[in-house]
Amino acid sequence: MPKLATPLTDTAVKNAKPKNKTYTMGDGDGMYLEIAPTGSKFWRMAYRQANGKSNRLTFGPYPEISLSEARTMRADARKLLVAGTDPGQHKKNNEREQKEANANTFEAVARLWLEVTGRKRGEETQGRVVSWFERDVFPFIGASPITALRPRDILAVMDRMQARGIIDSMHRVRGYISKVFRFAMVKEMADRDPTVGISEGLEPRTETNFAAIIKPTEVGALLRSIHGYTGHPCTIAALKLAPLLFVRPGELRSAEWPEIDLDAAEWNIPGSKMKMKNAHLVPLSTQAIELLRAVHPLSGHGKYVFPSIRADAKCMSENTINAALRGMGYDKDTMTGHGFRAMARTIMDEVLGERPDLIEHQLAHVVKDPNGNAYNRTAFLAQRRVMMQRWADYLDELRCGAKVLPLVANAA
Repeated sequence: MPKLATPLTDTAVKNAKPKNKTYTMGDGDGMYLEIAPTGSKFWRMAYRQANGKSNRLTFGPYPEISLSEARTMRADARKLLVAGTDPGQHKKNNEREQKEANANTFEAVARLWLEVTGRKRGEETQGRVVSWFERDVFPFIGASPITALRPRDILAVMDRMQARGIIDSMHRVRGYISKVFRFAMVKEMADRDPTVGISEGLEPRTETNFAAIIKPTEVGALLRSIHGYTGHPCTIAALKLAPLLFVRPGELRSAEWPEIDLDAAEWNIPGSKMKMKNAHLVPLSTQAIELLRAVHPLSGHGKYVFPSIRADAKCMSENTINAALRGMGYDKDTMTGHGFRAMARTIMDEVLGERPDLIEHQLAHVVKDPNGNAYNRTAFLAQRRVMMQRWADYLDELRCGAKVLPLVANAA
Protein backbone atom coordinates (compact mmCIF):
# COMPACT_ATOMS: atom_id res chain seq x y z
CA MET A 1 0.00 0.00 0.00
CA PRO A 2 1.27 3.47 -0.80
CA LYS A 3 2.35 5.45 2.20
CA LEU A 4 -0.41 7.64 3.56
CA ALA A 5 0.31 11.32 3.20
CA THR A 6 -1.37 14.59 3.99
CA PRO A 7 -2.70 16.00 0.72
CA LEU A 8 -0.67 18.85 -0.68
CA THR A 9 -1.97 22.37 -1.21
CA ASP A 10 -1.28 24.73 -4.11
CA THR A 11 0.50 27.07 -1.72
CA ALA A 12 2.74 24.32 -0.35
CA VAL A 13 3.68 23.19 -3.85
CA LYS A 14 4.39 26.74 -4.98
CA ASN A 15 6.50 27.59 -1.94
CA ALA A 16 8.58 24.39 -1.88
CA LYS A 17 12.25 25.42 -1.89
CA PRO A 18 15.24 23.43 -3.18
CA LYS A 19 17.66 21.81 -0.72
CA ASN A 20 21.14 20.34 -0.96
CA LYS A 21 19.66 17.00 -1.94
CA THR A 22 16.60 15.97 -3.92
CA TYR A 23 13.56 15.47 -1.67
CA THR A 24 9.88 14.67 -2.12
CA MET A 25 6.51 15.87 -0.88
CA GLY A 26 3.77 13.22 -0.92
CA ASP A 27 0.13 13.75 -1.92
CA GLY A 28 -1.17 10.24 -1.29
CA ASP A 29 -1.93 7.14 -3.40
CA GLY A 30 1.71 7.00 -4.50
CA MET A 31 1.87 10.49 -6.05
CA TYR A 32 4.51 12.98 -4.93
CA LEU A 33 6.27 16.16 -5.96
CA GLU A 34 10.04 15.74 -6.43
CA ILE A 35 12.14 18.87 -5.83
CA ALA A 36 15.73 18.87 -7.19
CA PRO A 37 18.62 21.02 -5.87
CA THR A 38 18.34 23.04 -9.09
CA GLY A 39 14.82 24.06 -8.12
CA SER A 40 13.03 21.98 -10.80
CA LYS A 41 9.87 20.21 -9.65
CA PHE A 42 8.35 17.04 -11.16
CA TRP A 43 5.18 15.13 -10.45
CA ARG A 44 5.74 11.40 -10.13
CA MET A 45 3.83 8.35 -8.95
CA ALA A 46 5.15 5.16 -7.37
CA TYR A 47 3.20 1.96 -8.00
CA ARG A 48 3.60 -1.81 -8.14
CA GLN A 49 3.17 -3.85 -11.32
CA ALA A 50 1.05 -6.99 -11.41
CA ASN A 51 4.16 -9.08 -10.74
CA GLY A 52 4.83 -7.08 -7.57
CA LYS A 53 7.78 -5.14 -9.00
CA SER A 54 8.01 -1.48 -8.02
CA ASN A 55 7.89 1.10 -10.75
CA ARG A 56 7.64 4.85 -11.16
CA LEU A 57 5.55 6.98 -13.48
CA THR A 58 6.38 10.60 -14.38
CA PHE A 59 3.50 12.96 -15.04
CA GLY A 60 5.56 16.05 -15.88
CA PRO A 61 6.99 19.29 -14.48
CA TYR A 62 5.40 21.85 -12.20
CA PRO A 63 4.07 24.50 -12.83
CA GLU A 64 3.36 23.31 -16.41
CA ILE A 65 1.24 20.62 -14.77
CA SER A 66 -0.77 21.91 -11.83
CA LEU A 67 -1.63 19.99 -8.68
CA SER A 68 -5.19 19.32 -9.87
CA GLU A 69 -3.96 18.11 -13.29
CA ALA A 70 -1.47 15.78 -11.65
CA ARG A 71 -4.24 14.33 -9.46
CA THR A 72 -6.34 13.67 -12.57
CA MET A 73 -3.40 11.84 -14.14
CA ARG A 74 -2.97 9.82 -10.95
CA ALA A 75 -6.65 8.82 -11.05
CA ASP A 76 -6.30 7.70 -14.69
CA ALA A 77 -3.21 5.66 -13.82
CA ARG A 78 -4.97 3.93 -10.92
CA LYS A 79 -7.86 3.01 -13.23
CA LEU A 80 -5.38 1.31 -15.53
CA LEU A 81 -3.87 -0.59 -12.60
CA VAL A 82 -7.31 -1.82 -11.53
CA ALA A 83 -7.89 -3.00 -15.11
CA GLY A 84 -4.60 -4.91 -15.02
CA THR A 85 -2.69 -2.51 -17.30
CA ASP A 86 0.73 -1.16 -16.44
CA PRO A 87 0.34 2.65 -16.66
CA GLY A 88 4.07 3.07 -17.40
CA GLN A 89 3.92 0.72 -20.39
CA HIS A 90 0.64 2.33 -21.45
CA LYS A 91 2.37 5.73 -21.50
CA LYS A 92 5.31 4.37 -23.49
CA ASN A 93 2.94 2.84 -26.05
CA ASN A 94 1.07 6.11 -26.41
CA GLU A 95 4.32 8.07 -26.83
CA ARG A 96 5.55 5.63 -29.47
CA GLU A 97 2.28 5.83 -31.38
CA GLN A 98 2.34 9.63 -31.19
CA LYS A 99 5.93 9.69 -32.40
CA GLU A 100 5.02 7.45 -35.34
CA ALA A 101 1.98 9.61 -36.09
CA ASN A 102 4.11 12.76 -36.05
CA ALA A 103 6.63 11.11 -38.37
CA ASN A 104 3.89 9.81 -40.66
CA THR A 105 2.41 13.16 -41.59
CA PHE A 106 0.41 13.26 -44.79
CA GLU A 107 3.21 15.14 -46.55
CA ALA A 108 5.86 12.62 -45.43
CA VAL A 109 3.80 9.69 -46.67
CA ALA A 110 2.80 11.48 -49.89
CA ARG A 111 6.42 12.30 -50.73
CA LEU A 112 7.37 8.67 -50.12
CA TRP A 113 4.54 7.62 -52.47
CA LEU A 114 5.69 10.15 -55.07
CA GLU A 115 9.21 8.75 -54.88
CA VAL A 116 8.17 5.09 -55.05
CA THR A 117 5.65 5.52 -57.87
CA GLY A 118 7.34 8.37 -59.75
CA ARG A 119 9.28 6.04 -62.03
CA LYS A 120 5.96 4.77 -63.43
CA ARG A 121 4.97 8.25 -64.57
CA GLY A 122 6.49 10.40 -67.25
CA GLU A 123 8.66 13.35 -66.21
CA GLU A 124 5.98 15.83 -67.20
CA THR A 125 3.22 14.01 -65.33
CA GLN A 126 5.37 13.59 -62.22
CA GLY A 127 6.15 17.30 -62.21
CA ARG A 128 2.47 18.16 -62.52
CA VAL A 129 1.47 15.81 -59.67
CA VAL A 130 4.20 17.17 -57.37
CA SER A 131 3.10 20.72 -58.20
CA TRP A 132 -0.53 19.91 -57.32
CA PHE A 133 0.47 18.49 -53.95
CA GLU A 134 2.82 21.36 -53.10
CA ARG A 135 0.37 24.07 -54.15
CA ASP A 136 -3.07 22.67 -53.29
CA VAL A 137 -2.60 19.96 -50.66
CA PHE A 138 0.48 20.17 -48.42
CA PRO A 139 -0.15 23.76 -47.19
CA PHE A 140 -3.48 22.63 -45.74
CA ILE A 141 -3.14 19.00 -44.59
CA GLY A 142 0.52 18.20 -45.12
CA ALA A 143 1.53 18.63 -41.45
CA SER A 144 -1.35 16.50 -40.11
CA PRO A 145 -0.69 12.88 -39.10
CA ILE A 146 -2.15 10.78 -41.89
CA THR A 147 -4.19 8.79 -39.38
CA ALA A 148 -5.83 11.96 -38.07
CA LEU A 149 -7.31 13.10 -41.38
CA ARG A 150 -11.04 12.76 -41.93
CA PRO A 151 -13.31 13.20 -44.97
CA ARG A 152 -14.06 16.81 -43.98
CA ASP A 153 -10.35 17.63 -44.15
CA ILE A 154 -10.08 16.29 -47.70
CA LEU A 155 -13.31 18.04 -48.67
CA ALA A 156 -11.87 21.35 -47.45
CA VAL A 157 -8.93 20.89 -49.85
CA MET A 158 -11.32 20.05 -52.68
CA ASP A 159 -13.55 23.02 -51.90
CA ARG A 160 -10.63 25.43 -52.29
CA MET A 161 -9.85 24.03 -55.73
CA GLN A 162 -13.52 23.98 -56.69
CA ALA A 163 -13.85 27.65 -55.72
CA ARG A 164 -11.09 28.44 -58.22
CA GLY A 165 -13.01 26.66 -60.97
CA ILE A 166 -10.39 23.98 -61.65
CA ILE A 167 -12.85 21.11 -61.53
CA ASP A 168 -10.97 18.56 -63.62
CA SER A 169 -7.76 19.16 -61.63
CA MET A 170 -9.72 18.87 -58.40
CA HIS A 171 -10.96 15.39 -59.31
CA ARG A 172 -7.48 14.34 -60.39
CA VAL A 173 -6.02 15.54 -57.09
CA ARG A 174 -8.70 13.68 -55.14
CA GLY A 175 -7.65 10.53 -56.98
CA TYR A 176 -3.97 11.09 -56.16
CA ILE A 177 -4.77 11.72 -52.49
CA SER A 178 -6.70 8.44 -52.46
CA LYS A 179 -3.66 6.65 -53.90
CA VAL A 180 -1.53 8.05 -51.06
CA PHE A 181 -3.94 6.69 -48.46
CA ARG A 182 -4.11 3.27 -50.12
CA PHE A 183 -0.31 3.23 -50.23
CA ALA A 184 -0.28 4.10 -46.51
CA MET A 185 -2.72 1.27 -45.77
CA VAL A 186 -0.46 -1.26 -47.49
CA LYS A 187 2.49 0.10 -45.47
CA GLU A 188 0.37 -0.07 -42.27
CA MET A 189 0.70 3.69 -41.79
CA ALA A 190 -3.08 4.19 -42.00
CA ASP A 191 -6.15 2.00 -41.69
CA ARG A 192 -8.64 3.83 -43.93
CA ASP A 193 -9.04 6.02 -46.99
CA PRO A 194 -11.11 9.10 -46.05
CA THR A 195 -11.53 10.10 -49.71
CA VAL A 196 -14.01 7.26 -50.29
CA GLY A 197 -17.43 8.67 -51.07
CA ILE A 198 -16.51 12.37 -50.96
CA SER A 199 -17.04 12.72 -54.72
CA GLU A 200 -20.75 12.92 -53.92
CA GLY A 201 -20.11 16.34 -52.41
CA LEU A 202 -18.06 17.66 -55.32
CA GLU A 203 -19.05 19.37 -58.55
CA PRO A 204 -19.00 16.67 -61.24
CA ARG A 205 -16.28 16.64 -63.86
CA THR A 206 -17.39 17.96 -67.23
CA GLU A 207 -16.57 15.48 -69.96
CA THR A 208 -15.37 17.28 -73.09
CA ASN A 209 -13.72 16.20 -76.30
CA PHE A 210 -10.69 18.01 -77.66
CA ALA A 211 -11.73 20.46 -80.37
CA ALA A 212 -10.60 19.34 -83.82
CA ILE A 213 -11.04 20.32 -87.46
CA ILE A 214 -12.11 17.24 -89.46
CA LYS A 215 -13.50 18.66 -92.70
CA PRO A 216 -10.88 18.28 -95.47
CA THR A 217 -11.41 21.76 -96.89
CA GLU A 218 -10.95 23.31 -93.44
CA VAL A 219 -7.93 21.11 -92.81
CA GLY A 220 -6.37 22.49 -96.00
CA ALA A 221 -6.91 26.04 -94.76
CA LEU A 222 -5.39 25.14 -91.39
CA LEU A 223 -2.31 23.62 -93.04
CA ARG A 224 -1.83 26.75 -95.14
CA SER A 225 -2.04 28.86 -91.98
CA ILE A 226 0.56 26.65 -90.32
CA HIS A 227 2.92 26.94 -93.28
CA GLY A 228 2.45 30.71 -93.23
CA TYR A 229 3.12 30.99 -89.49
CA THR A 230 6.09 33.24 -88.65
CA GLY A 231 6.92 32.24 -85.07
CA HIS A 232 10.00 30.59 -83.62
CA PRO A 233 11.55 28.02 -86.05
CA CYS A 234 11.16 25.16 -83.54
CA THR A 235 7.53 26.07 -82.98
CA ILE A 236 6.94 26.12 -86.75
CA ALA A 237 8.55 22.68 -87.10
CA ALA A 238 6.44 21.28 -84.24
CA LEU A 239 3.29 22.74 -85.79
CA LYS A 240 4.07 21.18 -89.17
CA LEU A 241 4.87 17.78 -87.62
CA ALA A 242 1.77 17.70 -85.41
CA PRO A 243 -0.68 16.75 -88.21
CA LEU A 244 1.85 14.44 -89.90
CA LEU A 245 2.55 12.36 -86.78
CA PHE A 246 -0.64 12.94 -84.72
CA VAL A 247 0.99 11.84 -81.47
CA ARG A 248 -0.17 13.34 -78.18
CA PRO A 249 1.06 16.92 -77.62
CA GLY A 250 3.19 15.90 -74.64
CA GLU A 251 4.88 13.18 -76.66
CA LEU A 252 5.65 15.58 -79.51
CA ARG A 253 7.10 18.43 -77.47
CA SER A 254 9.22 16.07 -75.33
CA ALA A 255 10.71 14.26 -78.35
CA GLU A 256 14.44 13.63 -77.92
CA TRP A 257 17.00 13.28 -80.69
CA PRO A 258 18.31 9.88 -79.44
CA GLU A 259 14.78 8.48 -79.93
CA ILE A 260 14.77 9.39 -83.63
CA ASP A 261 16.53 7.40 -86.32
CA LEU A 262 16.44 9.57 -89.43
CA ASP A 263 18.11 6.92 -91.60
CA ALA A 264 15.61 4.23 -90.58
CA ALA A 265 12.78 6.81 -90.69
CA GLU A 266 11.53 5.80 -87.25
CA TRP A 267 10.77 7.51 -83.96
CA ASN A 268 10.88 5.15 -80.98
CA ILE A 269 8.99 6.71 -78.07
CA PRO A 270 9.83 5.02 -74.74
CA GLY A 271 6.99 3.69 -72.62
CA SER A 272 7.76 6.17 -69.84
CA LYS A 273 6.44 8.98 -72.07
CA MET A 274 3.33 7.16 -73.27
CA LYS A 275 -0.10 7.39 -71.67
CA MET A 276 -0.44 3.60 -71.46
CA LYS A 277 3.26 3.15 -70.58
CA ASN A 278 3.88 1.01 -73.67
CA ALA A 279 6.73 1.90 -76.04
CA HIS A 280 5.44 3.26 -79.35
CA LEU A 281 7.03 3.27 -82.82
CA VAL A 282 6.15 6.05 -85.27
CA PRO A 283 7.11 5.52 -88.94
CA LEU A 284 8.33 8.80 -90.41
CA SER A 285 7.15 9.94 -93.82
CA THR A 286 9.56 11.66 -96.20
CA GLN A 287 7.89 14.97 -95.27
CA ALA A 288 8.50 14.33 -91.56
CA ILE A 289 12.13 13.40 -92.22
CA GLU A 290 12.62 16.61 -94.21
CA LEU A 291 11.23 18.71 -91.35
CA LEU A 292 13.38 16.94 -88.75
CA ARG A 293 16.53 17.35 -90.84
CA ALA A 294 15.73 21.05 -91.18
CA VAL A 295 15.33 21.56 -87.43
CA HIS A 296 18.40 19.49 -86.50
CA PRO A 297 20.89 22.36 -86.97
CA LEU A 298 18.81 24.40 -84.50
CA SER A 299 18.44 21.87 -81.68
CA GLY A 300 20.54 18.82 -82.61
CA HIS A 301 23.28 19.89 -80.18
CA GLY A 302 20.92 19.32 -77.26
CA LYS A 303 18.61 16.68 -75.85
CA TYR A 304 15.21 17.83 -77.08
CA VAL A 305 14.06 18.21 -80.67
CA PHE A 306 11.88 21.13 -79.53
CA PRO A 307 13.67 22.78 -76.60
CA SER A 308 12.26 25.57 -74.51
CA ILE A 309 13.23 28.97 -75.85
CA ARG A 310 14.27 29.87 -72.29
CA ALA A 311 16.36 26.80 -71.42
CA ASP A 312 17.72 24.09 -73.73
CA ALA A 313 17.64 21.63 -70.83
CA LYS A 314 13.84 21.72 -70.88
CA CYS A 315 11.43 20.85 -73.65
CA MET A 316 8.92 23.16 -75.27
CA SER A 317 6.11 24.44 -73.04
CA GLU A 318 2.81 22.57 -73.10
CA ASN A 319 1.06 25.80 -74.14
CA THR A 320 3.24 26.54 -77.17
CA ILE A 321 1.27 24.67 -79.83
CA ASN A 322 -2.11 25.87 -78.60
CA ALA A 323 -0.81 29.44 -78.28
CA ALA A 324 0.38 29.30 -81.89
CA LEU A 325 -3.02 28.06 -83.02
CA ARG A 326 -4.68 30.92 -81.14
CA GLY A 327 -2.29 33.33 -82.86
CA MET A 328 -3.47 31.98 -86.21
CA GLY A 329 -7.08 32.66 -85.25
CA TYR A 330 -8.15 29.18 -84.11
CA ASP A 331 -9.79 29.39 -80.67
CA LYS A 332 -9.92 26.50 -78.18
CA ASP A 333 -13.39 25.50 -79.34
CA THR A 334 -12.20 25.11 -82.93
CA MET A 335 -8.79 23.42 -82.81
CA THR A 336 -6.32 22.19 -80.20
CA GLY A 337 -2.94 20.50 -80.30
CA HIS A 338 -4.62 17.28 -79.26
CA GLY A 339 -7.17 17.73 -82.03
CA PHE A 340 -4.70 16.58 -84.71
CA ARG A 341 -5.31 13.04 -83.47
CA ALA A 342 -9.07 13.26 -84.04
CA MET A 343 -8.41 14.90 -87.40
CA ALA A 344 -6.21 12.00 -88.56
CA ARG A 345 -8.47 9.31 -87.16
CA THR A 346 -11.60 10.70 -88.80
CA ILE A 347 -10.20 11.53 -92.23
CA MET A 348 -8.04 8.40 -92.52
CA ASP A 349 -11.10 6.27 -91.82
CA GLU A 350 -13.88 8.16 -93.58
CA VAL A 351 -12.00 9.68 -96.54
CA LEU A 352 -8.92 7.59 -97.23
CA GLY A 353 -10.46 4.30 -96.17
CA GLU A 354 -7.46 3.18 -94.12
CA ARG A 355 -7.82 0.05 -92.01
CA PRO A 356 -9.25 1.00 -88.60
CA ASP A 357 -6.89 -1.35 -86.75
CA LEU A 358 -3.85 0.28 -88.38
CA ILE A 359 -5.17 3.72 -87.42
CA GLU A 360 -5.67 2.58 -83.82
CA HIS A 361 -2.15 1.14 -83.74
CA GLN A 362 -0.74 4.43 -84.93
CA LEU A 363 -2.75 6.33 -82.34
CA ALA A 364 -1.05 4.10 -79.71
CA HIS A 365 -4.39 2.72 -78.64
CA VAL A 366 -4.49 -0.82 -77.30
CA VAL A 367 -5.40 -3.21 -80.13
CA LYS A 368 -5.79 -6.91 -79.39
CA ASP A 369 -5.43 -9.94 -81.60
CA PRO A 370 -8.12 -12.69 -81.85
CA ASN A 371 -6.65 -14.33 -78.74
CA GLY A 372 -7.05 -11.17 -76.69
CA ASN A 373 -3.35 -10.31 -76.60
CA ALA A 374 -2.22 -6.75 -77.22
CA TYR A 375 -0.09 -6.28 -80.33
CA ASN A 376 3.46 -5.07 -79.78
CA ARG A 377 4.79 -1.73 -80.96
CA THR A 378 6.19 -3.10 -84.24
CA ALA A 379 2.95 -4.78 -85.30
CA PHE A 380 2.04 -4.07 -88.95
CA LEU A 381 5.00 -1.73 -89.22
CA ALA A 382 5.31 -2.10 -92.99
CA GLN A 383 1.60 -1.39 -93.50
CA ARG A 384 1.67 1.54 -91.10
CA ARG A 385 4.71 2.98 -92.85
CA VAL A 386 2.79 3.00 -96.16
CA MET A 387 -0.28 4.47 -94.43
CA MET A 388 1.73 7.29 -92.84
CA GLN A 389 3.30 8.20 -96.19
CA ARG A 390 -0.11 8.16 -97.85
CA TRP A 391 -1.43 10.43 -95.09
CA ALA A 392 1.46 12.89 -95.48
CA ASP A 393 0.94 13.03 -99.25
CA TYR A 394 -2.78 13.64 -98.75
CA LEU A 395 -2.07 16.52 -96.36
CA ASP A 396 0.18 18.08 -99.01
CA GLU A 397 -2.65 17.82 -101.51
CA LEU A 398 -5.05 19.52 -99.10
CA ARG A 399 -2.58 22.31 -98.39
CA CYS A 400 -1.95 22.89 -102.09
CA GLY A 401 -5.68 23.02 -102.85
CA ALA A 402 -6.02 19.73 -104.73
CA LYS A 403 -9.42 18.15 -105.30
CA VAL A 404 -10.89 17.21 -101.95
CA LEU A 405 -12.93 14.08 -101.32
CA PRO A 406 -15.87 14.58 -98.95
CA LEU A 407 -16.27 12.78 -95.64
CA VAL A 408 -18.25 9.58 -96.08
CA ALA A 409 -20.72 10.78 -93.47
CA ASN A 410 -21.38 13.90 -95.55
CA ALA A 411 -21.49 12.20 -98.95
CA ALA A 412 -25.27 12.00 -99.02
